[in-house]
Amino acid sequence: MRNLDDDHTGARIKEQRKLARLTQRELAARIPYSYSLLNQVECGAKPATDALVAAVATALGVDATILAGPSRVTGVQQARLAALVRPIREALDLFDLEPEPVHRVRPLTELSAAADQVCQDVRATHLRKAAKDLPPLLAELTVLARTRPSTATWQALASTCRTAHDVALKVGYRDLATVALDRMGWAAERASDPCLAAIRHYKRALGHKTSEYDLGRRLVQTGHELLDGERSREALVVAGQLHLGASAVAARSGDAPAVARHIAAARELATRVGGEAPEVHWLSFGHMNVALHELGASITLRQFDAASVQARRIKLPPSTLTSRRARFLVDRAVVDMETGRADRALQHLADARRAAPEQTRYHPGTRDAITGLLHTTRRTPAMLSHMAAWIGL
Repeated sequence: MRNLDDDHTGARIKEQRKLARLTQRELAARIPYSYSLLNQVECGAKPATDALVAAVATALGVDATILAGPSRVTGVQQARLAALVRPIREALDLFDLEPEPVHRVRPLTELSAAADQVCQDVRATHLRKAAKDLPPLLAELTVLARTRPSTATWQALASTCRTAHDVALKVGYRDLATVALDRMGWAAERASDPCLAAIRHYKRALGHKTSEYDLGRRLVQTGHELLDGERSREALVVAGQLHLGASAVAARSGDAPAVARHIAAARELATRVGGEAPEVHWLSFGHMNVALHELGASITLRQFDAASVQARRIKLPPSTLTSRRARFLVDRAVVDMETGRADRALQHLADARRAAPEQTRYHPGTRDAITGLLHTTRRTPAMLSHMAAWIGL
């Protein structure tokens, strides 16, 4: 089964490669993918995964959207998502306007609890609920911060902006996610909270999927510098998460030794904070998160045999957040697809959909696994056809 979007993506890669005056072999030497795979992608014989598109965009110095083309969700899906995120965008635009009276601004204790709840909703993959609750919460916190500023108010606002970023990113609105991070930085600065500011840099580094390695590295390093002199458990957790972010950035650039260094540093910090620290800023930092990031880095580096071993070793505890469990299942699907275990890959995708349908539907790994399965299976199972239609293929 051939996917026209992939054919067009391959054609755009070929076009941009020629504009850069590179041969296929010269471009392949600049990315962590083989000449053979690049050749097959350009002619449409194999799908262009999001990871490959990101690597090619970095090598050619172009924006990934030039290669990927228009959004691949259906028109109906896009309209629904636009209606869902529009109020969030409008609420984030209130930051520099004079506050207008609202019907009621809840006390800070209630708003802080609501900010924590909406963060929990995202981790539970209740994305639509979180998206609907965010606009009034952002508006009330913005009014309160502007009229009765306090450290706790600015902290709650920064946390809520971070949640807006997470929702926007999960449904594919990267531009809105960037705006939300800017607002998070604005609030974190006024809260004088180095941990929140460092978390923002961690998020920024992960958001630059197609940028040069040096930019991501500098963002993570700036996050560490913000924590200089901080010795609290909170600071150690954030520092550990920054190392995990650095491992992802290094993996995208193909720097396996740097990945190993950052994973080791994160593992050491996980031990120092007691193994697991799920309650600190909802980062879920700990040994399990380190193992999951190590798996993700192996997938990005295309070390699928190692990733297969790592995936089999990971046993998620019952307390694992739904968002993390679903992401792990998608990663397992990608690994099994790449190592020729099509039936297992499809089952993992079905399990991820059952656990977190909203997150799984828009996750890039889901599309990578499904397009890969469509190109490698001789006869398309009904479940695979249904999954492909579900994500808009």
